[in-house]
Amino acid sequence: MAVYNYKAINLRGRKVAGQLNANNELELHQRLKQGGMELITASEVKAGKKFWAVLGGGIKTRDLIHVCLHLQQLIGAGVSLIEGLADVRDSVEQRRLRDVMAEVHQDVTEGKSLSEAFNRHPRIFGTVFQSLLAAGEASGNLTESFTQLVKHLKWTEAVSAKIKKATRYPLIMLFMMFALFTFMMLFVVPQVVEFLVNSGQELPTITKSLIATSDFMQNYWWAVAGTPFVIFFSMRMMIRMSSDFAYRVDYAILRLPVFGMLIRKIALSRFSHFFATMFQSGVPILECLETAQKVVSNRCLSQSLGAVRNDVQDGNPLSAGLKDTGEFPNLVIRMVKIGEDSGRLGEILENVTEFYDKDVDESVDALVTMIEPALTAFAGLMMVWIVAGVMGPIYNSFSKLG
Repeated sequence: MAVYNYKAINLRGRKVAGQLNANNELELHQRLKQGGMELITASEVKAGKKFWAVLGGGIKTRDLIHVCLHLQQLIGAGVSLIEGLADVRDSVEQRRLRDVMAEVHQDVTEGKSLSEAFNRHPRIFGTVFQSLLAAGEASGNLTESFTQLVKHLKWTEAVSAKIKKATRYPLIMLFMMFALFTFMMLFVVPQVVEFLVNSGQELPTITKSLIATSDFMQNYWWAVAGTPFVIFFSMRMMIRMSSDFAYRVDYAILRLPVFGMLIRKIALSRFSHFFATMFQSGVPILECLETAQKVVSNRCLSQSLGAVRNDVQDGNPLSAGLKDTGEFPNLVIRMVKIGEDSGRLGEILENVTEFYDKDVDESVDALVTMIEPALTAFAGLMMVWIVAGVMGPIYNSFSKLG
């Protein structure tokens, strides 16, 4: 099936442009006509252009929020689903998302359910979209489903911002320190070392260590620069090839001194949020656990949720299943038990999500506050080592001359 760039006119007389999959131009014309548009021009997208189009800008969470808000308001106002999808398709500015919404509109027009139409694009919408929309279709309340999706997407965006905040500053600092260290070892230190060696004096140990480091950097700079990439890609390859190795890595990550606790808190916040959102939308508890198992990125916790799902399927309480894994803190287990006893499990898990959201915020701020002076101190020690190794022999030379 080919991909076509098209220009068309919709029912309101407005010109729209986008991309659509079709076997030929005749099928493209028919699909656009079924969607309430009249084709003006069309051209097939070549393979090379498809590649660059994919690289030319991804669909952001903010774009999906606008789509859900738009559909929530239209359906809540009594607009039919097909008309609402057509209106969203024509109003979306992001090109790739507009093309996807055109396909969703076409699928629904041809008789597919909304959840099935969205599920045809899992890399964009994910399993939560499909589950919540299926629950909304079953209950006849799609407006509530889109309300929950808006809430879920805003939360996802907030969590992504927290993760970026926790990693961006340390990575920038490490890169700057490495760049400074490399510049000093490759260009500055060798010039001074040549003068010190030619002076014929006995060099102190700190200067010899500086010279040895500079020589190593000059001879093996390619290995120093390439080792992190080799380790990173090797780890990724081993994780993909061996599920046991991937589990061990995720298990070790959760037990890191500082970062492990932060990662666990983010994962627990993600679990409680997804579970509460889906459970309150009418999704069965086993399906909630199955979806939560997919969205929790850490394999150790994901496997634990799989065991919890099996326990619940056997008739055991959710709180007992969480306790048996040993991976969930007492706070979560206690709150889930309260929710089960009171019949307010979704509401209680929302409170757990709010607690961990605040806890993650505080942990990220504390981590950044701790990393900043640590990196500054490390950079200072590095500069002291370089200055002492260079200036010590120079000072001794001037003293002898005096």
